[in-house]
Amino acid sequence: MPVISVPQAFNEDDLYVDLEGTFGHPLFLKCEGFNFAGSIKLKAATEMVEAAERDGLLTPGSVLVESSSGNLGVALSMIAASKGYRFLCVTDARCNLATRLMMEALGSQVHVITEPDPVSGFLGARIDHVRALCASDDRYVWLNQYTNPSNGMAHYRRTAPAIARQFPDLDVLFVGAGTTGTLMGCARYFREWHRPVRIVAVDSVGSVTFGGAPGRRMIPGLGTSKRPPLLDESYVDDVVCVAEADTIRACHRLARRGFLFGGSTGTVVSGAMDWLSRQEERDLTAVAIAPDLGERYLETIYQANWVQDLYGDDVLGSQSLTTASQAT
Repeated sequence: MPVISVPQAFNEDDLYVDLEGTFGHPLFLKCEGFNFAGSIKLKAATEMVEAAERDGLLTPGSVLVESSSGNLGVALSMIAASKGYRFLCVTDARCNLATRLMMEALGSQVHVITEPDPVSGFLGARIDHVRALCASDDRYVWLNQYTNPSNGMAHYRRTAPAIARQFPDLDVLFVGAGTTGTLMGCARYFREWHRPVRIVAVDSVGSVTFGGAPGRRMIPGLGTSKRPPLLDESYVDDVVCVAEADTIRACHRLARRGFLFGGSTGTVVSGAMDWLSRQEERDLTAVAIAPDLGERYLETIYQANWVQDLYGDDVLGSQSLTTASQAT
């Protein structure tokens, strides 16, 4: 029985869901939402805060500040509360209400950006706001998940080795691309492993991460409006881009089997099934990473009026196999 004194000390790292019976292709889904922060972002948040402490950047009077679409903000809120730091999260209007309320319940301050930058979108506007805060008061410490090497190092040290232990014959790994910290950390680990593993990045249609055209994205988590500085495409074997309507279909299909996952997970699962359906090999050992659970999406992805208003009346009527819209 684990007994802990700080919330970041607990994380279930070895739970997988076999999706073959639900989607018809063999795929093991690594569930990363079973910790007190509710997402994989706990690993990056812990690594970045501990590195900042080792480097002397954080002092008792420091105020942590970070741009986040939601999950990292919750993880940093939890760690800041545990360690006695103040934390200010800069998010935007797409952040789920439940996520914002959770950060505030943990004692954090939340600034919501309502107008995107004309060129770099909401992400650029959020980063500009963080920079202005840091310029106004030297107590602010910006961890900067978009350039911080500890973001990827958390997954090089923890996520990828955990997968390797459970699946020594792994053939392909599907990883969602946001800041690309998870993607790069896992890809670098498996590049050095004893056998080749194909790394497939899963992105959202409307994201510019891999050179796609910018477009509307309403589901927080994956995708960016500016190329992530952490990304090194030489570590990526393939990219699948998923339309948000397919993300929603995948989430609802999982929910009909009793698994309530978040939007990023729906995107990764949809992209993985599309990729697997196009392969001649049928005996691949495949794993996909599920970043979070679905409770924070009850007012969006799992709310019929929200879905129909944004994506049309027929989105939830499709009973066909959820697939991605395009591949690159």
